[in-house]
This record gives sequence, C-alpha cells and structure tokens, in this order.
Amino acid sequence: MSTLKKRFADLNPQKMANLKVAALCFLAAATFWVLNALNKDNYTTVVDFPIEIIFDEEEFMAVEKLPNRIKVEINGNGWDLLRKYFKINEAPFLIEINNPSTKNYILTSDVRRTLAESISPTGLVSMVTDTIKFNVDKIVTRKIKILPDTAVNTLAKNHRLVGKMEIDPDIVNIKGPTSILQALDGVLKVSLGEDKINKSFNKILPLESPEAFKEFLTLEEESVHIKFEVIQMLEGNKRLKIKTMNFPNNVSLASDIGTVIMSYLIDERKIDELGNFEFKAVLNYNNRNREDSTIKVQVSPKPGFLENIKFEPEIFKLQYENP
Repeated sequence: MSTLKKRFADLNPQKMANLKVAALCFLAAATFWVLNALNKDNYTTVVDFPIEIIFDEEEFMAVEKLPNRIKVEINGNGWDLLRKYFKINEAPFLIEINNPSTKNYILTSDVRRTLAESISPTGLVSMVTDTIKFNVDKIVTRKIKILPDTAVNTLAKNHRLVGKMEIDPDIVNIKGPTSILQALDGVLKVSLGEDKINKSFNKILPLESPEAFKEFLTLEEESVHIKFEVIQMLEGNKRLKIKTMNFPNNVSLASDIGTVIMSYLIDERKIDELGNFEFKAVLNYNNRNREDSTIKVQVSPKPGFLENIKFEPEIFKLQYENP
C-alpha cells in the first residue's frame, strides 16, 4: 500500500488529470453499457413473486402463516426483470379461495393463466413452484368445560379439598378454528393464581385462552367464579397394644414386642371424635404371607377420617414350634 501511495505522489498534476479523465470515461462507458443492456429484450430469470391468498375472514381463519411468495421463471425487458428481481413497486398476485378448509393446497398450474396476464408485459416462462400449501380452518363456536388448573402444589402440605369445587359458569362458548378447538379437547383450564393454598378459596378469576392459542380464540365470558373449601389434616400418633387373631397353638411371634406406634393424619374437624375409639394393632394369622412367614399390622377399628396410617414396626415374623 505504501508503494502505491508513493507512485501516485510521484505523478505530476498533468498525469493526475489524465488519470481522472480516463476513470470518468471508463465509468461513463460502463454506465452506457449497462443501460443499453437493460433496454434489450429476451432476458430470462427466476424470481420470488409476491402472492396474497384471500378468503372470507368471517368464516375462515389461517392457523399457520400463509405463503406470500412463489418462484416463477420469467423473461422480458431488462428493466422489468430488474424491478421484479429486486421487488421494486410490485403488487402481490391475489389468489382467492372460496372454501379453503376443504383443501389445504392449490396447484400453481390452476393460476398460471391469470398470473401471466397480471405480470404483462413480462412473459411467464414456467412455474417453478408447483404447489401452494396453506392451513386454513373454518371458524365455529363450541361449548367448552371450565376446570381449575390444579397442579401438584395447589394445596399446602397436609391440606385436603372438601366436597366439589363450585365453578360459575362451568361451561362457556368459545369461537375459533376447528383444529385449535379440537386441540383443547373440550376443556379450558383456569389458573388459580396461587399455590400451597391452606384456607378456603373464593375468587373471581380472568378467563383467558391458552397463551399459544390467544390469537385464534374468542371467549364469550371474561371471568369465572371459583369457590372451594379446604381443611387441614393434622399429624398424630398412638401407641397400640397388639392383638393376635386365629393363631394356632404352635405359632407365635418371633419377637416379644407387645405394642406398635401408629402414625396418621386426621381431619381437623374430627379431633373430638378420636377419643370415642379404642384402637388395637391386629395381627390376623389368616392374612399371613405364606412365602416368608410374616404378617402385617392392621388397625381396628379404622374410621374414614384417618389417612396415611403407618405402623412401626409394620411387619412381624412368625415362628413355628414342632407339634
């Protein structure tokens, strides 16, 4: 680069002026050549031609982005081809479809004649794209069931739902494309807006379509009222005496343990009823495991308000004496 600069520096003003004139002549000649070439006919090239698929948007909806270009081979004047190649001031070719939900494609051969007329004076040589595919569904209105979105952590630890959730309205009308409505499978889940709920719930919640489908669906209702009662299950434990049943004279327990610890969860509303029961840890010989000669503990009585009942120890080994 330094050598080149040095050579230009050594040129006298007359030589520099001559170089500028030569450069301008070359530029002018190149410009005339390009302009002359563009004025000629019978050039051929492949371009992405703009299209617009139109249909009755009151009755149908596209569920995927519609194609907006097709490849075509054209020939004609250089200026015309240049404008189309660089997409200068080009209006899209309109393709009207009367019932797009019954067929998800059209053949470009079906629109070739109309397209050829619309791009005149440029000539249409061939349709490089042979098929235009689209995904358009009919718009319908369906009834859909409203359900709360109850995840694993909806309720706090050791809390239970009492009875059924009250949902008003529990069924609403929803409008949208058929395939999107089918994807919902007849159910619209509503977020409760909180988790680890430990008290009764009574809220009016916004009713919204799933995020992925919002642009496609319209709901008749804007909100839903959800109400339910929650109770706490309290942890407890008791030491129980062992009661054996149906044991033959030659069978006994392999250990001399006389009690077991029973742990449980109890409905907080039933605490006072717990004192009405005298619990025992029952070992029923008829329920033994014949393969390993063991027997599991069962509690008697077993009221319905006790849950997650566990014993320590839970299993006893049997021993047999020779008759």
